Amino acid sequence: MRIIAAIDIIEGKCVRLTRGDFITKKVYNEDPLEVALQIEDSGIKYLHLVDLDGAKNKKIENIKVLEKIAWKTRLKIDFGGGLRTYEDLMTVFNAGARQATAGSIALTNPNLFIEWLTKLGQEKLILGADCIDRKVSTGAWLEKSDKEIISFISEYRSKGVKYTICTDIKKDGMLQGPSTALYKEILDSVKINLIASGGISSIRDIEDIREAGCEGVIIGKAVYEGRITLNELGKLC
Repeated sequence: MRIIAAIDIIEGKCVRLTRGDFITKKVYNEDPLEVALQIEDSGIKYLHLVDLDGAKNKKIENIKVLEKIAWKTRLKIDFGGGLRTYEDLMTVFNAGARQATAGSIALTNPNLFIEWLTKLGQEKLILGADCIDRKVSTGAWLEKSDKEIISFISEYRSKGVKYTICTDIKKDGMLQGPSTALYKEILDSVKINLIASGGISSIRDIEDIREAGCEGVIIGKAVYEGRITLNELGKLC
């Protein structure tokens, strides 16, 4: 299972939110590159980089952060937030991202998402499948839908999607454990490379995610709050 560190960006700074609420913003470091270098030094190879400004404003806002981290580290970066056009995807790949995560377009414009998937291939594009009360939510989690999470993932798997990141928004930033039962249910229904995100608070949580069959796990706030050290995560890689 891949261990993936998370860096969320607002106004060029490394932050974390609770349940996606921008009012809860807490700045952990004003220099995301410093955090990325610490992640790399620990032995972690993968980084989930989210442009929260971009997700909220529906356009890429923090491309310079991606460029700097990609230039200064060897981390394998997947980038999400504000991706609305194929040109946006080319921008983030040219800036150094290995993969891109798209959720809003997958929900609002399925034909465009499939067009991207066809052009890029299934290794480059990750389906963002975040939910609250089992319903898909997009646009920095500010936009709710009636789309049920498992059917959403299943439909895109049938169209060729290989990877999906699923965050239970109610768990995100709460440090009270992940939605392991939901992940098991998804994997019982859909054969997909599932990346779990949200609520991780301990090494035991990570072990549970591994046992559930997830291909990857994203850890953010637990590291910033000192619940898990980067060195501990590095030993799991």
